[in-house]
Amino acid sequence: MRVLIAEHDHPVYAQLLRQAAPDLEVLTSGDSAELARQAAECQVWLGQPDLLATLLRQGHEPQWLQSTWAGITPLLADGLPRHYRLTRAVGIFGQVMAEYVLTYMLGHEREVLARLVSQVERKWDNRQGQSLAGRKVLIVGTGDIGQTVAQFLLPFGVELYGIASTAREQAPFVEVGALSDLPRLVGEVDYVINLLPNTPNTHDLYDAALFKQFKPTGLFINVGRGVAVVDADLVEALKEGHLAGAVIDVCRQEPLPQRHPFWTAWGLLLTGHSSAPTSPPMMVKLFVENLRAYQAGEALRGEVDFNRGY
Repeated sequence: MRVLIAEHDHPVYAQLLRQAAPDLEVLTSGDSAELARQAAECQVWLGQPDLLATLLRQGHEPQWLQSTWAGITPLLADGLPRHYRLTRAVGIFGQVMAEYVLTYMLGHEREVLARLVSQVERKWDNRQGQSLAGRKVLIVGTGDIGQTVAQFLLPFGVELYGIASTAREQAPFVEVGALSDLPRLVGEVDYVINLLPNTPNTHDLYDAALFKQFKPTGLFINVGRGVAVVDADLVEALKEGHLAGAVIDVCRQEPLPQRHPFWTAWGLLLTGHSSAPTSPPMMVKLFVENLRAYQAGEALRGEVDFNRGY
């Protein structure tokens, strides 16, 4: 079987895949014209959605496409075909995402940035740090990554709450509500962690009305999608003290324009879409497992429902 790899790190992926599955014929190229020619010869594609969307737009279409991103928004653009099987990267981002979230939660409790300012000003800062024990955390999006983040947070003694497409009982959460429960829950927790995918239902979710419901001491962490946040409303909410701070990893436009208000917003930290980089070895392992299932006619991990968008 021939497999097309369309990745910026395509030599690394090609080497790993040839080692993991020597029986495959692996095609890849850094030249877009050559990549398009190869796409016409391959029924299975592996790669990043932005590059693969270009191939789809050119009229090529696989039987199965494995995305190396958790998000597959470029592949859902209007006019692109949807008559193939699509799987997104699952099961490989949980730990790195949990480490990212914990970094900024602990930094918030220990006031790391304020201490750095004190050091720059040569002020002896002996304030007592706080603990995560007993804090209430709302994970908005309790899927694959959200569940892993929750498991990593448990040993710190937090109370976990969640938001999913529908309310349900789900361990280890005290409560998992629907999107309609979000305004109530954000006012009851100390941390709001957005992990929602990009769907029509999640656009502009975090607006002025919702930010007014936050606890003034609350921290908002967005590692889901930038379109979930009304940027100007977040900046104003921080200025008005409706929440204590925000850690923003994802934005509507990336890189962020130089004149965007996030650069200078009070209490807002930008982290440049760095929360959960894809690990090529883990990605290739997932792909090979899915490939064997695909060849055997079995279910694929992370298969996307085009109607839902994830």
